[in-house]
Amino acid sequence: MVYGQAMSERVRDDIGRLVHRGMPVEAYWRAVSDALDAAVPSEGSCLMTMDPATMLPTAEFVENGLPADSISRLVEIELREPDYTKWVDMARAGTAAASLSHVTAGDLDLSRRQREVRRPGGYSDELRVVLSSSTGTWGALTVFRETDSPYFSSSEVRLLSSLTGLISDGLRRALLLDDACADRPDTGMLVLDPDDGVDLANREAEQWVDELGVGERAGTRLPLVIRSVASQARAIAAGERIADVGLARARVRTRTGRWVIVRGSLLGEGPLAPVAVLLEAARPAEMAPLLADMYGLTQRERRVTELVAQGLPTRQIANQLHLAAYTVQDHLKSIFAKSGTGSRGDLVARLFFDQRATSLTAPSATPDD
Repeated sequence: MVYGQAMSERVRDDIGRLVHRGMPVEAYWRAVSDALDAAVPSEGSCLMTMDPATMLPTAEFVENGLPADSISRLVEIELREPDYTKWVDMARAGTAAASLSHVTAGDLDLSRRQREVRRPGGYSDELRVVLSSSTGTWGALTVFRETDSPYFSSSEVRLLSSLTGLISDGLRRALLLDDACADRPDTGMLVLDPDDGVDLANREAEQWVDELGVGERAGTRLPLVIRSVASQARAIAAGERIADVGLARARVRTRTGRWVIVRGSLLGEGPLAPVAVLLEAARPAEMAPLLADMYGLTQRERRVTELVAQGLPTRQIANQLHLAAYTVQDHLKSIFAKSGTGSRGDLVARLFFDQRATSLTAPSATPDD
């Protein structure tokens, strides 16, 4: 099936509103699966959450999936044996979505998990989506079809690939909401009424508000960034186009110099529904695009910097970007001058504090948190 712009925008708007709905992980997954099924029909789906440091699965939510006694073999293949479209391989290659039928050219049994586990279980093609952000891979989504169903088309793969940023952002919000409700440290949560009055605040949120400050305007109760993000969440929930209003999310520096990510999600429906505002310390990789903006790096310079952070030498950078080696050197000189650094190591340390490369050129709707 070939999808037009209207279909893509409708699905994006539907999922964008779900992202800002303030749901726990399982409810979010079920709602996203329902929204996707209208455009990309499937017989089942599975969401796995992952530890971003190791990409090891931490929990799974399955609808119409394989029986439990088959899962251990799937996990063994995923973690220890070669196969097609493994999560780690997709994340490393920067592949947002892929179908098994495409990567095997239609011969699904080339996949070990397909011939040993999935086909005997009555399943055919699967479409895998890596839910990554600039802070790591937080989860993975699989939609799958049974034996008599058609393979996923290239347009269906492209559609899910284009939605990865939104779906990832919603998963990160759901995980943070679960953390805040479980009273885990470092995740602040405020629940605001329609007039931005505070109905609920955990200790971490109160600390972030104190650190952000409310300014000197008389009668101000909350930092401007929190009120702005809450307003954005209400606008999105009211049906305003995502492309027009953007995501309800902002990065801001506190008075002590720390950076915090602020996210807003509506808890319920209707104009009187409260808004949950989540506050989390910005991770180093999240700040790289912002620092690139501050230094005034051009798009080409950002791409060169990404490849430098991946450890590529000048000649390989030149080959990837179809440039002459001396042109890459000229870009590097400009990057060093703008960033105030004197070597590749200094540059990576300044932009990617934890030595991890992230995308400096991805659009803002691409996973960020």
